[in-house]
Amino acid sequence: MKLYTHPGASSLSVHILLREIGKPFDLEVVNVTIKTRADGSDYRSVASRGMVPLLELNDGGRLTENMVIAQYVCDLAGRYDLMPAAGTMDRYRVIEWQSFVAAELHKSFVPLYWPNIDAGMRDLVIERIRSRLGFVERELTGPFLTGQVFTAADAYLFVIASWTRFFKISIDEFPRLARFLNIVGSRPTVRAALDIEGPGLVSVSDLTPVP
Repeated sequence: MKLYTHPGASSLSVHILLREIGKPFDLEVVNVTIKTRADGSDYRSVASRGMVPLLELNDGGRLTENMVIAQYVCDLAGRYDLMPAAGTMDRYRVIEWQSFVAAELHKSFVPLYWPNIDAGMRDLVIERIRSRLGFVERELTGPFLTGQVFTAADAYLFVIASWTRFFKISIDEFPRLARFLNIVGSRPTVRAALDIEGPGLVSVSDLTPVP
């Protein structure tokens, strides 16, 4: 398998999962902003949509979209802790959280990338992001989204919620979320993925290590 990723983008969550399952994979860090690969060629020659994550399979097939790839790699490894078995309510809960992160939180950050966003619009965008983070804060009663076990949904939330630091959005009023970021950011798989991808939208340099 080969994963195409952009430093600190949502693809980081798939990178983390690949390290969690322990199966061999290749990694190529691309610049999705200008659509170039590591060798300078056009990334769209590999990924027609020009987006990450993209996973090349061993049989030459390709998968896109974070939630789909997450299910694939976890199922491939039989890691029912990361992605519970098909047909179980536990699996639906993980997918439910993945869907929330994708539709309500991930997409809420998009306007902050617009080059000419004005102060008024930025304030509205941040208000929306904070309202979604507030929902996470209220629901985050365990160390992880679905309780005591780290899942694919937690990998995704970690990446997207970490963007608050990049965009200088305070989470002081969300202590449960702050602890969640510390706990997940302390995982060896997360640290290894960040070390290899390099500086980007996600950093753990200001997190307090959790034993």
